[in-house]
Amino acid sequence: MRGGIVQIGVSVVIVMLAGHVGASEPQEPAPFPAEVAMRVESELLAAGDKQVARTVTLFHEGVAWDFLETPVAPTAKGAPPTTKLVEIVLHDPVRERVVIIDPVRRVKTEISTVQLERLASSLAKWARDSDDRLVRWAGGTDFNEGLHADDDTIELVGPRARYAVKHASASSPAQADSYRRFADTAILLKALMQPGGMPPFPRLAINRELARAGAIPTEVTLEIEPRGISFGGPTRMRGLHHTHPRLLEEDLDRIAAAEAAMAEAETIELADYATAPHAPLPTDAREGS
Repeated sequence: MRGGIVQIGVSVVIVMLAGHVGASEPQEPAPFPAEVAMRVESELLAAGDKQVARTVTLFHEGVAWDFLETPVAPTAKGAPPTTKLVEIVLHDPVRERVVIIDPVRRVKTEISTVQLERLASSLAKWARDSDDRLVRWAGGTDFNEGLHADDDTIELVGPRARYAVKHASASSPAQADSYRRFADTAILLKALMQPGGMPPFPRLAINRELARAGAIPTEVTLEIEPRGISFGGPTRMRGLHHTHPRLLEEDLDRIAAAEAAMAEAETIELADYATAPHAPLPTDAREGS
């Protein structure tokens, strides 16, 4: 149990993904609008505001590239902090797929958006049958009772959990919508690849509110009270986001390098990718992103 949430393993989630047969409403695949070319830099912080990861997300030519970096232990006392690239994720809405690349092992795997939709449906059913009030709440579809919003903040409160989101206006409605679509897929992907945290539906509800406001988050805080008696206080995770409305030359170089890494990587099955050691990012840290 982590943060008072009952965990389920990767193998169980993959069975959920493969076994669900419910159909969802078909949607016409559409790229992120061509005019949306932006960079989102995010810092993920765990207890004590310790940095556990950094991500750079680049929207370019209808797709989004998400680069995950984790801190490297300093080799000498007083050395400046550094990070290393551990994972690249291509969000490709036209082809209705997400490609996950491990640049260290030089392998990749692919997940269809239909698979992620099946996972969401199965996770919701699993959560609503849980004996944990927090998990049951997070598996719901209506969060209006605990949702409060004003001009630049959104708060969502549930049993033992509280989301607090600060946001700023996007440069355009297309930018806000593109970010929402990316963030929705990213949180479902997190639920698949690193299960054990809160079900994704409260964050999906927040994403809808952000898009409705034409906004992009600047800071996301999630606090989860432990289940049962505890004297340690809530688990607290934060994500800090900085959006830049254009790409730099170095961003285009980074995309070109990612395309080359994807072309060279060996394709493996999702189960093999998910269960092998890679991208050692704590589950809790992703909750606040």
